[in-house]
Amino acid sequence: MKKAEKSAKVQLLRWWVRDRRLTPLERMSSRVGYMGAGFLMAGQWTVNPTLFILGFCCVLFQVTVRKQWNLVVLQLNGLIAWTIHFINSLN
Repeated sequence: MKKAEKSAKVQLLRWWVRDRRLTPLERMSSRVGYMGAGFLMAGQWTVNPTLFILGFCCVLFQVTVRKQWNLVVLQLNGLIAWTIHFINSLN
């Protein structure tokens, strides 16, 4: 009786968890996102607008592929802000 209960529990848990492999685009976007996070960290140390712009573009690509639209809006906000800062610093 106990084995049957455990079997049903294991089957239920396996049904809840979806085993899925990442597509090549998702794998590439993940790597680009890590690179973007690196650019954003480097931008914090140097306060160089170009590093922030590169970082936000890379992370924007990642969150767009993952369809995390709230983060897309957040990254666009940062990208626009640092682009305006970069343009104003040229004057």
